[in-house]
Order: sequence, then structure tokens, then C-alpha cells
Amino acid sequence: MWLLVISGVVGAATVAVIAWLTVRHDRPPVDVLPPLRPHRTTWRERRRRAPDPLVALGLQIRLGQLAHELRDVQDDPGVYARAHHYLAAQGAYDALLREACRLSGLEVDADPLAAGLRSDEDERLREELELSARGWTW
Repeated sequence: MWLLVISGVVGAATVAVIAWLTVRHDRPPVDVLPPLRPHRTTWRERRRRAPDPLVALGLQIRLGQLAHELRDVQDDPGVYARAHHYLAAQGAYDALLREACRLSGLEVDADPLAAGLRSDEDERLREELELSARGWTW
């Protein structure tokens, strides 16, 4: 058992020493340096802006559930208050789609959707295409 503890401590110390040696102390931190070019992002900036994968997965799952609910309401003519259910699900889908766009770094309207409001079809299609181009599925 002591052998496992000692090997773990030695391994952690080795990683810490390698990390300390790779940091250059004669240069200011990367956040202080000006960007290389205004239109290009560095690997660190892309890494810093990457969304949490579990949050993104949760949003994708919920988007899939809402899309399925919209299809169910459209396909079932016997749903009570069909228009109300469809508009409520569409509003929730639009709001969640905007949240997914914000999480992935896409430009969307700054104002959140109010109750009863929906995005127009062109904006919704643009958001869906941009998210799918970035690897989102639902």
C-alpha cells in the first residue's frame, strides 16, 4: 500500500515540475499580450471559450425532447388545445435554441424571448444550421 502512495506522490511531483519548467517566467502571461491578429484566435482562446460538455449535452437532450414534442403535437390532431401546446413548445424550443447559441459563442439577439413570443422562421433556421455546423445534434 505504501508503494502505491509513494508512486502517486512521485508522479504528481513529476507532473508539477514539468508544468513549472514549461512556464516561461520572463514573458508576461498570455492574457496580457495583445492578440496575434484580430481575425484569428489562438488555441488558448478557443479552449477558454469551449462550453462545458455536460451542459452542452444537457441542452442537446432537451432540444431533442422539445423537437419530438413539437412533432407529436403536429402529428396528433386529437390533442386538446393543440395550438396552445404547439406555441408553448415552440417558444420553449426557441428560448433553448438561443441559449445553445450563446453557449457555443454564436451571435444572437441580446434580449431573451418574453412569454408568448417566438423567433421568426429565418432566424430559427440560421441558428439551427450554425449549431449543426458546429457539431451539435438533437
